[in-house]
Amino acid sequence: MNRLLVTGGAGFIGANFVYYWQKRHPEDFVLVLDALTYAGNLSSLKQAMTSPNFRFVRGDICNRELVEFLLSEYRIDTIVNFAAESHVDRSITGPDEFIRTNIQGTHALLEAARSVWPEPGSGQETGPHRFHHVSTDEVYGSLAPDDPPFSETTPYAPNSPYSASKASSDHLVRAYHHTYGLDVTTSNCSNNYGPFQFPEKLIPLVIINILHGKPLPIYGDGMNIRDWLYVEDHCQGIDLVIKKGKPGEVYNIGGCNEWANIDIVRLVCQHVDEAVASDAGLIQMFPHTPAANGRESERLITYVTDRPGHDRRYAIDPEKSRRELGYSPAVSFEQGIRSTVNWYLKNIGWWQDILDGSYKQWIKTQYGDV
Repeated sequence: MNRLLVTGGAGFIGANFVYYWQKRHPEDFVLVLDALTYAGNLSSLKQAMTSPNFRFVRGDICNRELVEFLLSEYRIDTIVNFAAESHVDRSITGPDEFIRTNIQGTHALLEAARSVWPEPGSGQETGPHRFHHVSTDEVYGSLAPDDPPFSETTPYAPNSPYSASKASSDHLVRAYHHTYGLDVTTSNCSNNYGPFQFPEKLIPLVIINILHGKPLPIYGDGMNIRDWLYVEDHCQGIDLVIKKGKPGEVYNIGGCNEWANIDIVRLVCQHVDEAVASDAGLIQMFPHTPAANGRESERLITYVTDRPGHDRRYAIDPEKSRRELGYSPAVSFEQGIRSTVNWYLKNIGWWQDILDGSYKQWIKTQYGDV
């Protein structure tokens, strides 16, 4: 039996990880710590809360005293750190919070773990502990069209305040292993998609805008390429790293699935159109959806000014994870996209509750009046 502290567990990947873990390790205790900032949604954990082995605490990872208390009070042996500010656009317009959460917050977690968990060789060990840090492929910078995918030995070259803050946190985690002997692992993942993703991200933004008949904003020429990973495959990879990963090592978790943004949008348009056209209830609920009026959603595509310093291509080589951990993505992209679209169509209340005034203002700031 493990006792996990999942930071940022009310966010997109964190909530999916909680459900993944509860399903595959139902005997384990899971404690979620989340500050419930704009992207944290407690309703995402509604079903998880029915388990007697689950607890939720609202709090900030920068509060080292709180983290130390939780580690001791709940006898935590595994920390899985998802807590992060993660949207590149937001980091460009307001980088301060990214520095605070991603760097200072990670540092506070590491210090708390080092304070509560006995150092190796101290004679006070109470059993194995692990600090797993979840990071991103964006720390590696941008790839040219013919460059090989990122590996664990690719030099760091972050290009945005977001990726720079995550790179800094990665280095801190590594340093705490080499300096203090803390049992740490790090995983760098490619672009995730799936249920519970905040509507500012590309795929849910496109789905929701289609339903309301609004323009689909595409940066630049739409040919920026990303490696897309279904969130449950990511959770499986993290599970393998926690259970089998070597202390101090980094593991890349990717989908081996590169797509240009514009092609992603067209695929989502196709699936939403098919779903709406076959569902009279959706047509009645969303009468402005193109499919409700016999049109294709692709007509909503609108090109907008590119983001400053927009990385052209990301791609992950997960060979090390495959070789050492037995990792491989299980969900095809066609299956994953269809499942994701269906989830947003069946969970309208979840995302409608998010679309309040502050979110609408954010969309207007980023994309103008499109």
